Amino acid sequence: MITTTVRLAIRRYFLPLAALLAFALLFGGGAPASAQTIAAMVNGEPITNFDIEQRSKLNALSGSKEINRQSVLNDLIDEKLKIKEAKKYGVDPGTSDIDQAYGGMAQRMRLNNDQLTKVLEGKGIRPDTLRQRIRADMVWAALVRGRFKESLQVGEKDVNAAAQQAGEATEADAFEYRMQPIVLIVPKGAPQSAFEERRKEADSLRERVTSCEEANSFFKSMRNAAIREIVVKTSADLPQALRDILDKTPIGHLTAPEVTKQGIEMVALCDRKATTIDTPKKREIRDKMYAQKYEAKSKAYLAEVRRAAMIEYPAAR
Repeated sequence: MITTTVRLAIRRYFLPLAALLAFALLFGGGAPASAQTIAAMVNGEPITNFDIEQRSKLNALSGSKEINRQSVLNDLIDEKLKIKEAKKYGVDPGTSDIDQAYGGMAQRMRLNNDQLTKVLEGKGIRPDTLRQRIRADMVWAALVRGRFKESLQVGEKDVNAAAQQAGEATEADAFEYRMQPIVLIVPKGAPQSAFEERRKEADSLRERVTSCEEANSFFKSMRNAAIREIVVKTSADLPQALRDILDKTPIGHLTAPEVTKQGIEMVALCDRKATTIDTPKKREIRDKMYAQKYEAKSKAYLAEVRRAAMIEYPAAR
């Protein structure tokens, strides 16, 4: 069960002779000598067969059906080039940044850091193998988006043209929503009856609240209740199911109560007005066009970095 979750989540990234000997001594004790054979040197940094084996296992865990050795090696070469190029421009995340990204991945799998580490180690994968992949993806995305920000922008005319071609109206049918999330807190470990009691309380309050001012008055003075600051979202920011709920909710009223881990949650709809900001479909078109531009620029930039790099294959000699 955990392995399946991990697979889905991971899928969503010339040293002098003395230095080479030191490298071999440092890592030679934990794996067969053949596994530590240097497969490639990238601007003086080695990639070993062990690195290739580790990445191959990670790829297999993420669901890759075919594990091609040369393809894995190329990926590892690219990652070293990305990290080195990013450092030239001061893009070099610290350990805490990588730990945070690693932890975020674990949370999305409903695991903590230690559990994710144990899952990887159970498959014979060093956590650093995943961390290195995370680092490369992180720095390269930041570098490309930072250096080529202007050329990656998607113009409104281009979006409208693509939207019209797709049969999407370029005007309105989009709204801006001003909302205040509300929660009637149910203590952790409380029986189901506590949730039912608070749900009845929420239903009663829905009949009484007709404005966000009233909502603030009720919930700020109520024990075990919280009303958060107003948030503003557009149609393009919200999933269809939530948009449907908000469109049916009268302004000033509360949405139907929902059970969550915190208790019973609702949303007070403070305002809803038409806007010329992207519709969900236009946002989808814009994001797709941006992704295409980013991918093209990323590939061209990486090819340029590769041409300037010193890449050797000692094992092939």
